[in-house]
Amino acid sequence: MKFRLKAFGLHFSISAVALLLVLGTLYLGWYRWPGWYLTGMTGILPIAIAVDVALGPLLTFIIANPSKPRSELARDISVIAGVQVLALGYATFTLWSGRPLYYAYSGNELSVVQASDLEPAEIALAKETNSEFAPYWYSRPRWVYAPDPATLPGAKVTQAPTDGSDSTETPSDMFPFEKGLPDLRKKLQKVDDWRYFTLGQKNILKQRMAAQGYAVDAPNTIPMTGKGAPLLAIIDTNTMTVRTLMRSD
Repeated sequence: MKFRLKAFGLHFSISAVALLLVLGTLYLGWYRWPGWYLTGMTGILPIAIAVDVALGPLLTFIIANPSKPRSELARDISVIAGVQVLALGYATFTLWSGRPLYYAYSGNELSVVQASDLEPAEIALAKETNSEFAPYWYSRPRWVYAPDPATLPGAKVTQAPTDGSDSTETPSDMFPFEKGLPDLRKKLQKVDDWRYFTLGQKNILKQRMAAQGYAVDAPNTIPMTGKGAPLLAIIDTNTMTVRTLMRSD
């Protein structure tokens, strides 16, 4: 039993460190609130933990028989570690591909734009025509203004979407977030006025707003959308900064 526990502990420690390094890097670099929630990646974490930190070490505990030949034991553990590496690689690839690159104001809402939302042609065009907002592998999430180019006076329409994508998914037509603040101010509404939320969600939001000291009938909110339930952004109308992003679930 002592041998099994030692093998389990060693395998668990290595697996936990590897998972923490990957998830910690991605979280600190791209997935801090509200990125993790809006991208819908919360389902990846339980799977990664189950395979890399729970199942792998548990299988090592089961097969770690001190009477087993060391070559056979090393082979078995190598197979388990190989499956773990594949699982961790899949989770890493999924998280990297779906990392948030922009938090965009696009006229009626705030929304997250993930790396997987962008077509290679759109990225190449942005690097040629709007390099300041073009995404690179090291790009961190940033707030941008992404209006419909046809509605922005003086804006140059660099590409008309033909595949159903909207302006939030075309970095060539993005602008500094501050440029959209005058329009954002006009679009703010009371939480009850938004159709993005169900009646139950509105009641939850108003309870949370009241608990945090926000007026529930003030026209200073706008939805923020992603893969899951939308968030409610509460805007400071004096500075036009986001005071908080509130969950509706």
